[in-house]
Amino acid sequence: MHSYRQYCPIARASQILAERWTPILLRNLLTGAETFTELARGAPGMSRSLLTSRLRELERAGVVVIDPHPTGRGQRYRPSEAGLALRPVLVAMGTWAEEWFELTPEDSDPGFLLHNWCHRYLAVDRLPEHRVVTRFDFTDQPPGQRRLWMLVDTDAAEVCLTDPKMQEDLVVTAESTALAQWHIGQIEWSQALRAKRIRVTGPLDLARALPTWNRRSVWAT
Repeated sequence: MHSYRQYCPIARASQILAERWTPILLRNLLTGAETFTELARGAPGMSRSLLTSRLRELERAGVVVIDPHPTGRGQRYRPSEAGLALRPVLVAMGTWAEEWFELTPEDSDPGFLLHNWCHRYLAVDRLPEHRVVTRFDFTDQPPGQRRLWMLVDTDAAEVCLTDPKMQEDLVVTAESTALAQWHIGQIEWSQALRAKRIRVTGPLDLARALPTWNRRSVWAT
């Protein structure tokens, strides 16, 4: 952890918070990630060795508490009192970015969005009474990253990066930016449909229900 050797509180906070990936890890911790695997899934592109290093740095700084997981397998990571106090800081960062920066396809990794949908924002109480397989085709992503599948069961959901070889109930053709803008509340689902930025084919009842299975991001509230 780099020291600026300055008494300024901003400099001292930056020594902890301005390291690459650190705000992402704090966001994941503050939204419920507890295990190493959950934290890694919420930070695609971050190496596991760097993740371990950052978590240890945050533990030494008193921001993260690491203790044995109650299941007896592995460790549990959770924000300390100082870590919990960072919630309004991260919310302020997000609010600032919402006002001053536009989403681009590079910012709209559909795999990350669908992972969040399945593991953080899934509206379990609204799910159908049978499995629904939805294929997503993202028109603004590079080849090899355009097609994903979401498998929704009665009480859980998962993302597949490869064809699950199951009957597809719905097919969503979308701009990844449109799906991201809807997820964070910048646009409504109906707006994206009218603008043909999101198109859904399949049974009408499932097509209408699909967006209700997502509780949407904190920025949509």
